[in-house]
Formats: sequence, structure tokens, C-alpha cells
Amino acid sequence: MIFLRLFFSFLRIGIFSFGGGLAMIALIQNEVVVKQGWLTAQEFTDVVATSQITPGPVGINTATYVGYTAVVNAGYSQGLGIAGAFLASFAVILIPLILTLLVSRFLLKHKDNPIIANIMYVLRLTIVGLIAAAALLMVTPDTFGTLKDVPMQFIASVVIFLAVFVASFKFKTSPILLILLSGATGALIYGLLPLAVGC
Repeated sequence: MIFLRLFFSFLRIGIFSFGGGLAMIALIQNEVVVKQGWLTAQEFTDVVATSQITPGPVGINTATYVGYTAVVNAGYSQGLGIAGAFLASFAVILIPLILTLLVSRFLLKHKDNPIIANIMYVLRLTIVGLIAAAALLMVTPDTFGTLKDVPMQFIASVVIFLAVFVASFKFKTSPILLILLSGATGALIYGLLPLAVGC
């Protein structure tokens, strides 16, 4: 039954997710697209994009949207899709919530211990890798296009990606402003793309 599989899948994701929502995306993608086949790569990209622009933590938002989409894609009603959304969201936060409550007192008490400091340092490096993996998962022919098939889409996607990276990393531009500018640029470019292709 999809509800049990959904619960245990997101319970596992919650256990092994370090570094918050962005780091979690790679695990979610592997589980729901590669292993379970609940969503296509394109659907997952749309889910992540929607999760990024809606309020709240991106990992929980992604779990919510995936839970809903997976249940509806399996042929259930939209009402049961909402139940799937709640179930996935609950499962993904259950273990981290329990662990946070149990571990927080210990970490606060021993935060200056060199062994704990070294463990936290290694975890920080791991988180950077997971976030980088999540970013690379979004670079697919579905999202960027290909230079051979749709060169205009590919070039525009690469230019937008690089511009956002530089603006964010070097100039510390507000993420909200970057999202709005990227959306407007994408709408302008991809609105004109069909006209250019049709010519």
C-alpha cells in the first residue's frame, strides 16, 4: 500500500538527513524518482521549484508536495492525496524531532569537547556535499534542455544559473529578489522561445 511505503520512505529520509532541507533533496529524489518511481524527474523538479518559492522549510515543503503527488499519481483521489501530504510531512520530521530533543541537552553541555567539535566539522563538510548534490540533480535535460536539441533553452538556463550564482555568492543579493528576477527572466525568455523556434 502506497501510504505505508510513503511513511517508511520519508521516515528513512528523516533519519539520514543532515543539513536541513536543501541537503535532503538529493535523498528525496533518489527515493521517490529512482527507487519508487512515484514521480518523474520533471515532476520532481517542479515540486522542488514550488517548494522553494512557498513559505516554510524546503525539505518539509518537498515532502508535502511529493506525498500529495505520489498518492494522486497512484490513482487515488485528491482528498487521499492531502492525507499523503500530511503523512509524508509527519514522517520526515518525526525522527529528527525526537533526536533533537534528546541530543540538544547533550550537545549544549559538551559543545567545547574536541571530539564533538571534530564530529560537527565533518558533518558540516558532508552538508556542503549534499547541498551540491541537490543542486546538480536539478541540472537535467528536463530543466536545462540540451545544447543539441534546444540550444536557446540550454544557453538561457546556463546564463540564468550563473547570474544567480554570482549575484548570490559575490553580491549577497536577496534570495527573494533572485527568485522574482529569475521567474520574470524565464517567463520573458521562454515566452519568446516558441516564437523564435516557430520562425
